[in-house]
Amino acid sequence: MTTDWFTRLFPDQPPQRLGDFTTTPRLIPISVVALGVGVLAAFVSQGLTMLIGLFTHLFFFQTFDTTLVSPAGHTLGPVAVLVPVVGALMVGLIARYGSERIRGHGIPEALESILTRGSHVEPKVAVLKPLSAAISIGSGGPFGAEGPIIMTGGALGSLIAQGFHLTSAERKTLLVAGAAGGMAATFGSPLAAIMLAVELLLFEWKPRSFVPVALASIAAMSTREMLLGNTGPLLQVPAHSHAGVMVLGACMLAGLAAGLLSVLMTGSVYFFEDFFIEKLKRIHWMWWPALGGLGIGLGGLLCPQALGVGYEVIGELLQGHMALKAVLLLITVKWFIWALALGSGTSGGVLAPLLMMGAALGSLEAPVLPPMGDGFWPLISMGAILAGAMRSPLTGMLFALEITHDWGSVMPLAVAVVTAHAFTVLVLRRSILTEKVSRRGYHVTREYEIDPLEVLFARDVMREAAADAQAAVTAFADETLRSLAYRMASSGETELGVVQRDAPNVVVGRISLADLLRARKRHLEQETRRERQYPIYLLFTPWLRKKTEPSSA
Repeated sequence: MTTDWFTRLFPDQPPQRLGDFTTTPRLIPISVVALGVGVLAAFVSQGLTMLIGLFTHLFFFQTFDTTLVSPAGHTLGPVAVLVPVVGALMVGLIARYGSERIRGHGIPEALESILTRGSHVEPKVAVLKPLSAAISIGSGGPFGAEGPIIMTGGALGSLIAQGFHLTSAERKTLLVAGAAGGMAATFGSPLAAIMLAVELLLFEWKPRSFVPVALASIAAMSTREMLLGNTGPLLQVPAHSHAGVMVLGACMLAGLAAGLLSVLMTGSVYFFEDFFIEKLKRIHWMWWPALGGLGIGLGGLLCPQALGVGYEVIGELLQGHMALKAVLLLITVKWFIWALALGSGTSGGVLAPLLMMGAALGSLEAPVLPPMGDGFWPLISMGAILAGAMRSPLTGMLFALEITHDWGSVMPLAVAVVTAHAFTVLVLRRSILTEKVSRRGYHVTREYEIDPLEVLFARDVMREAAADAQAAVTAFADETLRSLAYRMASSGETELGVVQRDAPNVVVGRISLADLLRARKRHLEQETRRERQYPIYLLFTPWLRKKTEPSSA
């Protein structure tokens, strides 16, 4: 079998000797390509931002401009109700006659490409996804740009990967590198982009994927700074000092509230999705976004600040410049039109709306929680909402810190984020992102652990072999069970002879699939078997004896 020059130069076989990692020299060229993907993702991110600004100006102000602007300042009057309807009709047409894969949040579509399509993304998706998202957001859709840019950046990485002779795992790495690069360039949050990749997209924690993705995120952030200069944090918030124990306790309450709101928001999105599927199935799905657009338009009449991405509104909440009645109206309208529009199947992201609703929740809580200065509780609730709704706690904490640069809030954020994460893990089976994937017939597990077959050797479970035993396919006694499972899968053999490295012709044992299952059973017992090694009162016996002994005169 011939190999390409890429493989000959950078072999993909791990070293025979065991070590902490199985990374091969192919990490080097993949990392180089990932750097290029990150740079390109930054340009794509800026292009999408400009496209959103262009459509916002065209729809609401009838001007030709690419600067990002809020639609709340329009002067269209009641006619503005029709603007989101027109935009949603355009998105529906693009989805029906272009690609149905532009519908949805963006991140679930990237997950599906990784899980079921070998990380292949169609070229037209790389064009139609940002176009449809820009139309949707520019016409008033209450979404963020992060979902579309993650899908678009991922599509870019996938397309570049398809030009090389790569495995599906390597294509996945470059797809995720594009996604992380796009997020880093959009929000100026390279660390959060790396953590999102690890917690949600990679499905592994290996240098072969982590290093290229991290480099792509860094390259995208560097390119952003070259294009825009050092713009500082995306959102301004007053600096906060270290919090005491009472404040950390209040952060747990804020985390619980954010977790509860995350559950309710997730349920509302899929309530509307079920409504459209079950009640409006006689109407072609192409028309559903227009109905969602009508809801957006009506909501925009009540609260114009709920339209669009809303970074400036989040900034007002963090600065404490919004009255409580206005905050209550904002969170109510934003929540309703966001859930309705996403349920209708239009194109848009979830991150920016979660930030806004988290900040609004914190503003409502601020009067009853310990005073910590303007923006403190909105910031805490922002991070907690991200952790609760997306089930990505490290991403939620890092993202809130990176977009505000309020590093003094690390401890309070950690408490609230962990609390919200724990609450939703116990209450919800899936996150707002993975529920979409599940409804398409796939299962995503978010728990990563060391494979028990990776830490046991053949010698640990092998059976004794006859003195004259022969074997066509052999295993070494010091090989891990995982490597033997792969050898069985590739050779079709269900039983291997075990030999020593210094005597490869002498079979010293045999190992079969049943033996691998026994190793799995050992791990299962460790997970489920409960036992007490000794009564707990024995821990205190020496102390009690010392307290009761009479003191010597």
